[in-house]
Amino acid sequence: MRSRVLRDIKARKAVVNKELERTIWRYLSRNTTMEPQIRMQAQLALNRTPREASPSAIKNRCIVTGRGRGIFNEWRMCRFQFRLHALNGDLPGVDKASW
Repeated sequence: MRSRVLRDIKARKAVVNKELERTIWRYLSRNTTMEPQIRMQAQLALNRTPREASPSAIKNRCIVTGRGRGIFNEWRMCRFQFRLHALNGDLPGVDKASW
């Protein structure tokens, strides 16, 4: 496996593990009924969470090659690998179009 694919897998696991914690800190920091000091502490705690635990930091990558562009989300493959797998019949329900 390529290192970019392994890094992507690690980042996705970090997002799942820290999701509840980030949600709690985000709620506390945005709650206007709380004291400003508590909100500030929650914001600082949110800033201390690892950067890779942020859902916006995840980039879709091809699971075969690690390519970061031209990804089909449903299959998590780049367009070229998708074409190769579809022509080999490895993807169920995908046929070559003819009209």
